[in-house]
Amino acid sequence: MAGGGAAPAAKSDDPAPHPTKDQLPNVSYCITSPPPWPEAILLGFQHYLVMLGTTVIIPTALVPQMGGGNEEKAKVIQTVLFVSGLNTLLQTSFGTRLPAVIGGSYTFVAPTISIILSGRWEDPDPVSRFKKIMRATQGALIVASTLQIVLGFSGLWRNVVRFLTPLSAVPLVSLVGFGLYEFGFPGVAKCVEVGLPQLILLVIFSQYLAHLIRPGKHIFDRFAVLFTVAIVWIYAYILTLAGAYNGKPQRTQISCRTDRAGLIGAAPWIRVPYPFQWGAPSFDAGEAFAMMMATFVALVESTGAFIAVARYASATPMPPSILSRGVGWQGIGILLSGLFGTGNGSSVSVENAGLLALTRVGSRRVVQISAGFMIFFSILGKFGAVFASIPAPIVGALYCLFFAYVVQRHGERSLLIGSFCCWHLGLFPGQHNAQKGEFDKERQRQAVVEQIPVLQE
Repeated sequence: MAGGGAAPAAKSDDPAPHPTKDQLPNVSYCITSPPPWPEAILLGFQHYLVMLGTTVIIPTALVPQMGGGNEEKAKVIQTVLFVSGLNTLLQTSFGTRLPAVIGGSYTFVAPTISIILSGRWEDPDPVSRFKKIMRATQGALIVASTLQIVLGFSGLWRNVVRFLTPLSAVPLVSLVGFGLYEFGFPGVAKCVEVGLPQLILLVIFSQYLAHLIRPGKHIFDRFAVLFTVAIVWIYAYILTLAGAYNGKPQRTQISCRTDRAGLIGAAPWIRVPYPFQWGAPSFDAGEAFAMMMATFVALVESTGAFIAVARYASATPMPPSILSRGVGWQGIGILLSGLFGTGNGSSVSVENAGLLALTRVGSRRVVQISAGFMIFFSILGKFGAVFASIPAPIVGALYCLFFAYVVQRHGERSLLIGSFCCWHLGLFPGQHNAQKGEFDKERQRQAVVEQIPVLQE
């Protein structure tokens, strides 16, 4: 055209047109279209309940090994909730701005346990030992957070994400769900009489009852978690009152009972977590390096979770620059975890990504409301401890369905196939590991037998 210049070349970071088939069908509310306030509040509370499982399970497993009692456990749970709320608000407001919940991550459990078992922080006083280990974990997290901060805000991770084609994104997202599936069915098996009813009811409410009411009324599918958790929680409470677990092994009682009086009694009524509440962090190069490796694993896991969240919120594929920015803010989240002393790092909650697919509500406001619930119940410790008494098998049943949603691609048929595959991956790793252990023992026995004649000579 005369007098006109050439059109500016599109930036390499600009996303390609969104393939229609890649969008999740029948999404009711996308990122910028929030539902009515009453519905948004209920959906936000539902997200809070889902992320509460990881929030409670990790401190419950780690704090006693660190030397802490019920009081320290309650404070750590409050701190994890508070920091998760802050990180979720930061990520949804300044990071990727996707409806992604940022919570505790199982990825950081292994390096934390290595710090506990290192023997460097032995102390005859259990509380003093707990504080020393917590300060060591804080120092490792503070150093490890620099990895994601540098990779994210410098744009280095953007260069990696550019090569992440849709074909390679599928196995990445799928492996995120598959890798966490061991926390699903094995968790249900810890208390079958509670976990199995929760799983069955959740499937019935979300997949069958939702089709029995007239179209447009999303009640059972959208609020399936609230309905089923309330029903099974009351059922578990009745079993506890009836003495069904009296005389049972301690592990069974911990998994099945709802009367966690120690946790509720130790939680303060009102307490605001603050930085360095356990003391000044201590730093060790070996501990920091181990935590940095966990940070890189969480980085890859969160990248797949971000892709899943974008799809379930009916958003266009994220430009690499936006994804890199989100990684940088996630690094700041890990830094906050180290400053406040959660004893664990943070990453994108995969189970909450699955909840987006179940409810088909990808509103950013809903997730920000859930962050408000996290902060509110972290300050009001008694009320937060009540919700923390939900038995772990109920949480495991939720994981079974939500992780299947993360690996599914299109339609309910693929959800069923994905769930079936995840069932096997969730049930059989222990069997495969046991078989591998027996094989290793047999090889050791053969090696000993082969060396006997040599020793006799």
